[in-house]
Amino acid sequence: MNPFFTSLIACSMLFMSPSSTLPEIQPGDSAPMADKPMLDVVSKSKFSLNDLVGDNGLVVIFTSNTCPYVIAWEESYPEISAEAKRLNMGAVLINSNEAFRGDQDTPESMRLKAEEGNYNMPYLIDVKHKLADAFGAKTTPHVFLFDGEMTLVYKGAIDDRYDGGKKENPEAHWLSDAMKSMAQGERIEQSTTRQIGCSIKRIKK
Repeated sequence: MNPFFTSLIACSMLFMSPSSTLPEIQPGDSAPMADKPMLDVVSKSKFSLNDLVGDNGLVVIFTSNTCPYVIAWEESYPEISAEAKRLNMGAVLINSNEAFRGDQDTPESMRLKAEEGNYNMPYLIDVKHKLADAFGAKTTPHVFLFDGEMTLVYKGAIDDRYDGGKKENPEAHWLSDAMKSMAQGERIEQSTTRQIGCSIKRIKK
């Protein structure tokens, strides 16, 4: 079997992760811990979600450095950031992989990843995965879109790239559609989709 797809299968076993037992925020809920300051590995400044929200909302993506699903999706990150800016929204990446903090998700590795990938948005360290736990975030990537009042309006995947098997060209652009609908004051047709990715690497408590 192709090593890449072997890695995908291993990473996708998220239901064996303790994160699967965490309650997950739902559309209509307010963003938890929105005032929690976190370090941006690029600027070396600290930001909370409330610092980063735009007039029309905030895109929050839980991500990591080496997950094969992230690698497959990360080319979309600069596009998401640019679209958020056009729509007067904020955008932020969150790394909650505390169990890998001394290995592949070190602050320096995160900084290099952000620069190489031209992320163009803050890449924050979620110490001891407290924000991820509060969100009930399960995978990398896992997307949460909030409106300007920090109310959740969409959660799930970026697009349908892995919905029913890998697609070279996604057909449904769930996050982008939700962002555009929200900015135009329209109803979001699909507020929840199934997130797919590697489990967030939590430390045992």
